[in-house]
Amino acid sequence: MSIGEWRLVANPKPTIENPQSTVEYADVEAAADRLPDVAHRTPVLTSRTADDRTGGEVLFKCENFQRAGAFKIRGAYNALSQLPERERGVLTYPAVKRRATEGYGAEIISYDRDDTTREALADEIASERDLPTLPPYDHPHVVAGQGTVARELIEEAGDLDLLLAPCGGGGLLSGCAIAAKALAPDCRVVGVEPARADDAARSFRTGELYTVRDPDTIADGARTPSLGEVTFPLVLRHADAMATVSEDAIRRATRFLWERLKIVAEPTGALAFAALLSGEIEAAGQRAGVIVSGGNVDLGDFRF
Repeated sequence: MSIGEWRLVANPKPTIENPQSTVEYADVEAAADRLPDVAHRTPVLTSRTADDRTGGEVLFKCENFQRAGAFKIRGAYNALSQLPERERGVLTYPAVKRRATEGYGAEIISYDRDDTTREALADEIASERDLPTLPPYDHPHVVAGQGTVARELIEEAGDLDLLLAPCGGGGLLSGCAIAAKALAPDCRVVGVEPARADDAARSFRTGELYTVRDPDTIADGARTPSLGEVTFPLVLRHADAMATVSEDAIRRATRFLWERLKIVAEPTGALAFAALLSGEIEAAGQRAGVIVSGGNVDLGDFRF
């Protein structure tokens, strides 16, 4: 079974001091001021069984209860609200469920991944229609909006020793790392991705940007090809570690959240907890925040 094709990008590192890619905690605060009437303040849940299994105090920030079923509305709205051209329409390509997107009135454009990439197609359509393009994670305003997840968690739960976030393109991880370091400076921030799609872990470990093509993982939200020009340096600067988890570990964590917390979490949303439940990251004696990033599960894929 194929687990993807990895490639090292030549001269990948953007300049960390580039003001266009710098995101500070003040940007997260500004995003939080824009979101109260737009994004839900999602609950923080606990589980005695999770505490017993990990030896720590686990606090689940449940973005599966967010509007549209995932954290993404935070960054998307924060970015869209600052675009003067938004009345003409905006072109974007986030990984969201098609039916829900159509229900909100969006025009859906399909493409063949063997012929082109979504980024190349987006550039072509944006040029033809004179539309601004909003990437799903690699944008400073998107990163700032995603950082409000950790801001809310720490406001409600207090200081954390450890914060774990799933990682695809790095928008959620980098934004939450920025917020955590500002509000709980001693908190260790760890990004988690599937072992079959470990481009971010390779990039973090080497300091060089790796990409992966079509990784075969159940965590479809983490199938992004690489960290971005904005998120890569932010992850290097603010995250403390990257962890990877097996497909079996992802399935066990997803099932745990369904059975024990009684919540619907998608496999990508269970990535962070999978690192704790599998023992990949130790939480004994620590207060550990776990971001459950989404709950967009296609129930047709499950047998009851």
